[in-house]
Amino acid sequence: MTAELGFHLGKWLVIFGVVIVVIGVLLMAGIRLPSLGLGKLPGDIAYKGRNSSFYFPVVTCLIISGILTGIVWLISFITKR
Repeated sequence: MTAELGFHLGKWLVIFGVVIVVIGVLLMAGIRLPSLGLGKLPGDIAYKGRNSSFYFPVVTCLIISGILTGIVWLISFITKR
């Protein structure tokens, strides 16, 4: 029974590693391709005062959350959990 548990744990670690690598590649591509516009979408809050500035990417966070939710749902659907 422990060998089976080890196999499933290893499988999930590999899937998690691949997801992390894909996210890393997308982030690096986003830095090199500023035309994607992540972080500068309409609806992102930006305030610049005389001595301070504040920036919160609301819409960007919503888009990233939707994408991650879709990925988790797809993984869940594939593994039938």
